[in-house]
Amino acid sequence: MDQDEQRLHASSFGAAAVAYAEHRPDYAHAAVHWALEGAPGRRVLDLGAGTGKLTATLAELGIDAIAVEPDPAMLSELRRSLPTVRALSGSAEAIPLPDASVDAVLAGHTMHWFDMAVAGPEIARVLRPGGVLAGLWNIMDDRVAWVAGLARVSGAAAIGPRDTPASWRAETAAAHLPKKSGPARFGSPEQELFPHGQLRTADSLVATLATRAGMLVMPDGEREAALRRIRDFLATEPDTTEGEFTLPMLTGVLRTRRL
Repeated sequence: MDQDEQRLHASSFGAAAVAYAEHRPDYAHAAVHWALEGAPGRRVLDLGAGTGKLTATLAELGIDAIAVEPDPAMLSELRRSLPTVRALSGSAEAIPLPDASVDAVLAGHTMHWFDMAVAGPEIARVLRPGGVLAGLWNIMDDRVAWVAGLARVSGAAAIGPRDTPASWRAETAAAHLPKKSGPARFGSPEQELFPHGQLRTADSLVATLATRAGMLVMPDGEREAALRRIRDFLATEPDTTEGEFTLPMLTGVLRTRRL
């Protein structure tokens, strides 16, 4: 994906902010605990916070969270749903916080959008020494046969290169972490996966996949055709034909530490 295409995808979510808030999953508590393991304190920046899916999980765990989000529509939805959380306009490349002011920086499904040549030094600046940087992604477990079938039918626009376990490991291994950040350095990256099954119906799963960036930037006709293929698949798959079912998901974490 070239830079122009990446910018288009990254900026596509605002128009779907309400649907994103309704249908996107939260994050496994065990994954968040692992991401923050060894952090020097409990003040955490949710960077590229979107509508607050990860922020809400942090709040549920009693963590002092600050949310930073560049898209006005996403930020408005976050402030509406989490009125007690400090939520600021800003980006990974321009973080509106003082030096050494947070113990961890987490990014839920956003680290791959960051320009790490600029964001790396910014993240290092706001992190205290020993602080944690971690990206979290919710991915579909295609080791389950019907999920693998869904991935084939859906195409990369709906279930892309970071959305299944093996491809997530390959795509995120150090690829989205800062290489150098002035005098600050980051340690070796670590990866871990945590079960995070989600209750869905066929309709709600289609609605979830419709909020993916690749789907949002499609021409209307192509998007409707893709969603129709997904509906047809779910209608004929025994595990998903009727009522609620569990979508096998995992929360993947990529973690490093500011040295």
